[in-house]
Amino acid sequence: MNPSMTDSAVKAAITAIASESATTAEKIQMLMEIALGLQKKPKTAKDLRSAVGLYYRAYEMCGEDYPLLKAKAQVGMAGTLQTIPDAGSELLLQAKAGYEAALPILQQLASPLEVAESQMNLGLVLQSLVPLNLARIADSIQAYHEALRVFTWEKYPQEYAILYNNIAIAYLSMPLASEREYLRQGLAVQSFETALKHITLIDHPREYAMLQNNLGNALQYLISSHPVENNMKAIAAYDQALKVRNARDTPLEYANTISNKANALFNLPDNPEKPENGNFQNLLQARTYYQTAWEIFTQHKQLEQAEIVAQALQEIALEITSCE
Repeated sequence: MNPSMTDSAVKAAITAIASESATTAEKIQMLMEIALGLQKKPKTAKDLRSAVGLYYRAYEMCGEDYPLLKAKAQVGMAGTLQTIPDAGSELLLQAKAGYEAALPILQQLASPLEVAESQMNLGLVLQSLVPLNLARIADSIQAYHEALRVFTWEKYPQEYAILYNNIAIAYLSMPLASEREYLRQGLAVQSFETALKHITLIDHPREYAMLQNNLGNALQYLISSHPVENNMKAIAAYDQALKVRNARDTPLEYANTISNKANALFNLPDNPEKPENGNFQNLLQARTYYQTAWEIFTQHKQLEQAEIVAQALQEIALEITSCE
């Protein structure tokens, strides 16, 4: 039986610590490099937990003599904890505590990029804790905005797009009284549109498609006195995303977008100028999209999404029958 990556990493770490030729700082850095390797390319969840252990060993070795290395070890631990599959509230709270303890030191001693990366990841942890009532969504949004001071669209377009996407999703999850529902939805749409001023189809196709797809979703569910107009805008956004997403190269993303578009078509009259004439043609087009999406989700064993689309197919079949 071949030793696992974890076994090799632990042995290498022990060897590094035992080496007399390495300084304490070098030993700490070696531990963190090995942990980072496990963190970036884990084969199992055990690899991630081993990485946490190595980061913690490095953290302990720092004592009070190496504050920057200590903060980096805390960030490494936090980043690994939040990527452990099905990370429960305890691990996420540990990650949150790690980022919050490290950030003041990083702000004093580390590069702006390292600070921004930690703020971005803290925002993600906080956002994950919100549904568990263990964090505030406003704090998550604030962390993202602080990261945007460094992650500008000129220098870091991918991070810029992801941050604005996360901010928009955070707004959509913000609990507000029903009469203020339109406010958070409007802020989400505004966030997507802000990012799309700079994230272009030609230069950043993947991020562009993500933003357009999610903009379409926000528009589709926007509380407004103009639902038909919003659905038309949503379909236009999905069509932009579909300039990038296709069944061959990005099947799951493609299936996601066409099922979203089908949902918008389901609620859109064939002729917006004459809504009383119904939407028979749009229903037929929506059925085709749903059928294709169901086939892709089933093929890729995305059973939960396939079930949702199957239910939509049943509903649309009833609608088509009533129109015939």
